[in-house]
Amino acid sequence: MNLSFYTVDSKYCDYLRQFDKCVPYTMDKKSTRPFIGVLLVVDNHKYYAPLSSPKPKHIKMKNQIDFIKINNGEWGAINLNNMIPIAEQFVEKIDPNNITRTYDDVAYKNLLDNQLSWCNSHKDKILAQAKKLYNTITLGTKRDGLRERCCNFKKLEKVLDDYLSHKFKSNQQSRVSPFSRNMIKDNAKKISEKSAALQSPQHKKKEHDL
Repeated sequence: MNLSFYTVDSKYCDYLRQFDKCVPYTMDKKSTRPFIGVLLVVDNHKYYAPLSSPKPKHIKMKNQIDFIKINNGEWGAINLNNMIPIAEQFVEKIDPNNITRTYDDVAYKNLLDNQLSWCNSHKDKILAQAKKLYNTITLGTKRDGLRERCCNFKKLEKVLDDYLSHKFKSNQQSRVSPFSRNMIKDNAKKISEKSAALQSPQHKKKEHDL
């Protein structure tokens, strides 16, 4: 399956950042352009790996376990160190064909087309490197410098799981089905009828006769 580009919910990233300062920010000075990333499945978890727009420094930088240059840095890079566990409700798929209409930027659309084409041509390498980084960080074989610039993957997975679990429970508690509401109404009606019967003169007379 080919990779696609996605934007991520900024509020979700802000929430995760309370637990890990390495979680990326989703806004930059070019606020008219979306913050783009790819989805990867690592250790049975979906991860969002953000891309970086091309910068002069990328040409001189070297590929590393947590940093993949796209076309030798000419088209940006993939920041695996900042990848975060994700649920589909927090991402939105980007259609490159609509970029020019939405952002009125032909050059940016061309960049995205080039980035996406390169990523799909190297998707096996990207996924393998993401898994290698994940194992390096989570299995305790990480170097101090690498650990400091990478997200705490296991911690953020738990944060996401706890968030989704809490949200599910909240929704369940606040949701009463029509069937349940009808049962409540019927039971309330029966209780009211029974209470009224107990208060009726006929019932009181029977009790008095006993």
